Formats: sequence, structure tokens, C-alpha cells
Amino acid sequence: MRVSGLRMEQLLQLGGSLVAILVLAWLAYKLGLGGDARIRSEEQARELAEEAICGFDAVDVAIDRAGMGALLRARDGRVLLLRRHGTHFASRLLDGHAHTRLDQGFLTLATSDRTFGSVTFDLGQQAGEWAASLRRLEQRANA
Repeated sequence: MRVSGLRMEQLLQLGGSLVAILVLAWLAYKLGLGGDARIRSEEQARELAEEAICGFDAVDVAIDRAGMGALLRARDGRVLLLRRHGTHFASRLLDGHAHTRLDQGFLTLATSDRTFGSVTFDLGQQAGEWAASLRRLEQRANA
């Protein structure tokens, strides 16, 4: 009799745990937690840039093919790097200390902020154009 009583307690505990897990999953869904944050359009990239830097007027946008980040150039020549950070996006203005490396259609960038880390974007044919323009940005800063 004790064996079946023990089993009943275990079943109740298992059932309660399952219900709690389902409630937490539902709550996370309702709060919009988790998810797959990606940049899906130039308009979305521009909105993220505006959120990061008020008045950032992007005239040129390159989005990573996987949507993990983007590069945006403002009318005044500033370049903003957006990259996914969890379910949000982090941003940094690129300065003359941005290190760029081009490997076919992949552009790797590292900012002067070491905590931001380096980022590799798959920009396809745009990678070469952006690499050249970022090198010019670096040359202007060093002049």
C-alpha cells in the first residue's frame, strides 16, 4: 500500500511541475520574451538606429543576410553598427579605430569598445563597398 501511496505523491508532484512549466511558458509568450530578434527590413534598421541615436538620419543601409545586424551611414558621414544582443539590438558608432577585415562577402568589424566585441556580417556584394568606405573613415580619423 505504501508503494502505491508513494507513486501517487510522485505523480502529483510531476503533474504540478508540468502545470508550473506550462504556466511559465505561457507567461513568457504573453510578455514577448525569447523570440528570434532579426532585422528584416531597411525600415526596421532605420527605426533601430533612431532609437539608438536620436536624429540619426540613415541614407545607406546594409543588412546582414541572416538579419543579425546592420550597418547604417548617416547623411553627415557617421556609421552606426547594429548587432543582435539577446532579444534586442546593441549599437555603436564606428570611429577611426574600427578594424575591418573583408573575406569575400563577409565583413568583420571590431570597434574601439572591446566589450562590444567583433561582429561578422554576410553582406554579399555590398561587403567590398562597405569595407572600402570604412577604411576611408579610418584614414580621415587618422589624418
